[in-house]
Amino acid sequence: MSKRKTFIISALILLVSIGITVVVFMTEPEAQREGASINTAMLVDVVQVNRDDYTPTVVATGTVQAAKDITLSTQVGGEVIRISENFTPGAFVKKNEVLLQINPADYRNTLQLRRSDLELAKSDLRVEMGRQEVARKDYALIGEELPEQNQDLVLRQPQLEAAKANVSAAEAAVDQAQLNLQRTTIRAPFDAHIITRNANTGSQLAPGTAIGRLVGMEEYWVAADVPVSKVNWLTFANNSSAEGSDVKIIDANSWPEGQYRQGKLFRLVGALDTQTRLARVLISVPDPLARKTAADTIPPLLIGTFVEAHIQAKQLPDVIRLSRDYLRQGNTVWVMKAGKLNIRKVDILFEDPSYAYIRKGLSDGEMVVTTDLSTVVEGSKLRTERTKAAPDTAGKAGE
Repeated sequence: MSKRKTFIISALILLVSIGITVVVFMTEPEAQREGASINTAMLVDVVQVNRDDYTPTVVATGTVQAAKDITLSTQVGGEVIRISENFTPGAFVKKNEVLLQINPADYRNTLQLRRSDLELAKSDLRVEMGRQEVARKDYALIGEELPEQNQDLVLRQPQLEAAKANVSAAEAAVDQAQLNLQRTTIRAPFDAHIITRNANTGSQLAPGTAIGRLVGMEEYWVAADVPVSKVNWLTFANNSSAEGSDVKIIDANSWPEGQYRQGKLFRLVGALDTQTRLARVLISVPDPLARKTAADTIPPLLIGTFVEAHIQAKQLPDVIRLSRDYLRQGNTVWVMKAGKLNIRKVDILFEDPSYAYIRKGLSDGEMVVTTDLSTVVEGSKLRTERTKAAPDTAGKAGE
């Protein structure tokens, strides 16, 4: 086959291919696109709210301290000759129990001397009383009336008053010597828990020496700080017959979960904390060392422990309680109403660590949106799992 014929055949094949391709594209049916714009309601979770009477909780932090806390000191000096076995840190003592004995020998001698001085003073008074009788008889023999000032001198009235004064002074000296002798025996002033002891047998003590620290074991206080705005919602024990608000004392760092001590709100300290500017309150906890109960589940309170106090506030009537997690910026709440988002401004009467108590802005039975939304627009369409999604077709294009 010649080159010319080969070229012609190739050219024909190429032209046929091009023609077929053109025919295919020319005769291809035109596709019509039909589009739709779908507006789907946002899927959310909701919670129904109801009005009721609620008792909120005020949470405060504070430190445990003893209601009775003293540093026991000596009132007289001397050598310690005996110490009670119970006068030991950690021990418990009863009221008037002997803790320590100072050598009483010198004080017994002093008391005996003062008693002797009293007897001498009484003897001098009796002698003077005899002289008074003689003076009155002599004055009667004179037979004339003297001026009152001279009459007192003649009747030895100043000497009598001096003798009586000496007797009174001697009696006071005896009382003081007897009191000092009693003070050589140091006793517990109340039922107490011994915290420290600073003396031992043989110690030489001067008057005023601190010998130990004692705290009462009937009651401890928790000194807690609460916001000033919460004070009016608390109930304090104003007198012996009125009880304060119930309080749960929790030591989250040391006690197992669920353990707590029960107390009562006792007093409002009339001054703010200088650093935190919070109000200081006292919470009374009876039997802090759990000595009157056989239950092992009640933990003892230790002085100086940092604890958490859950104080029961006054009852809030006719309010809606809502988790603080569902509050939005600016004290607003998202409400699902008729399938649409409704942003509400609410009036919060009280807040505790878990809940907000709403006075106005929400109605009984309304559905509050609990889901966090990325786009928040008033009137946005919402749906829940129970609501079937109903997309809207906006229209068709390309017809």
